[in-house]
Amino acid sequence: QVQLVESGGGLVQAGGSLRLSCAASRSIFSFNAMGWYRQAPGQQRDLVATITRGASTNYADSVKGRFTISRDIAKNTVYLQMNSLKPEDTAVYYCNAVGYSVPRDYWGQGTQVTVSS
Repeated sequence: QVQLVESGGGLVQAGGSLRLSCAASRSIFSFNAMGWYRQAPGQQRDLVATITRGASTNYADSVKGRFTISRDIAKNTVYLQMNSLKPEDTAVYYCNAVGYSVPRDYWGQGTQVTVSS
């Protein structure tokens, strides 16, 4: 059973920063990719950023230049550094992992990020 535990969400003013963490219950090399998605009320869940097993990264256009995804292999943890936050970044942020040997999706419970104007 894979567990992904997110932390680091909260309330911040526009222009501020937050860092989200996603701790996996097993080696992140057991996943083909890990990433962050977000879902605002009444909206679909959208990709924010991903990092592959080989450390390639990908970002949604709306966060390029502001958000950075990274990982700590020793801690089995993926991070999302969010800078220059905007009110439109307000959402529940979910950690995602795609299995390597069995390509299924795993999800964390989500962490709320609220950016006030």
